[in-house]
Amino acid sequence: MKRILSYNVNGIRSAVRKGLLEWLPEVNADVVCIQETKAQPGQMHEADFAEMGYHCYAHSAVKKGYSGVAIFCKQIPDHVEYGMNHSKYDFEGRVIRADFGDLSVVNVYFPSGTTGELRQAVKMDFLADFQSYLNELRKVRKDLVISGDYNICRLWIDIHNPAQQQKTSGFLPEERDWFAKFVEDGYVDSFRKINPEPHQYSWWSYRAGSRANNKGWRIDYHMVTSELEDRILDARILPAIVHSDHCPVLIDIDF
Repeated sequence: MKRILSYNVNGIRSAVRKGLLEWLPEVNADVVCIQETKAQPGQMHEADFAEMGYHCYAHSAVKKGYSGVAIFCKQIPDHVEYGMNHSKYDFEGRVIRADFGDLSVVNVYFPSGTTGELRQAVKMDFLADFQSYLNELRKVRKDLVISGDYNICRLWIDIHNPAQQQKTSGFLPEERDWFAKFVEDGYVDSFRKINPEPHQYSWWSYRAGSRANNKGWRIDYHMVTSELEDRILDARILPAIVHSDHCPVLIDIDF
């Protein structure tokens, strides 16, 4: 079994101050995919992770204190790929991939479109370009787990009050259309494979009472290529874990 954890920590140094390192051994993940590190290499408590047996690989944004992804893993990867060879996005530190035998773990932090039309356009371009990147990768690496913060609610049951959210970035019809085509292309939503129930969220606004009242969004995923669908053992959201406005999500996969 491989246990993969994905977590947008909204700043890794902030999450550490809130107890991330004390909690992490409890979940005992083989691979930890972190999004929004907001840190540069050397600022991510690498020595503390090393004490727990994790090797660190990070792809930080050029802009300090912004974006960034990192993979912490107990097994040394055969290969690590930084970025997706696309200069339009790679300077923002959005994609990192680690290969372990036949398995590749892709850690991704999708752009948010919430700051206006310009960033929404970047987000829509990213969706198309990232899918093309994955489809090319699949020609040589079929067993992919694509973990991270997608910044999109896939289904109506993945967001509170969906009828009123359809003009909100993250639940726009064109974003959900992309996600539907992504699934049709042979990518499986591991959590929905295991759990069909509504009101299961991974992000809550900091606005008054959103998390306490479970007015959330499910925007954090472990998507897997269809070749791995029958190897999914478990997929869970951990809403009780609070180091961020997101919570961790995990997948157990038979390897």
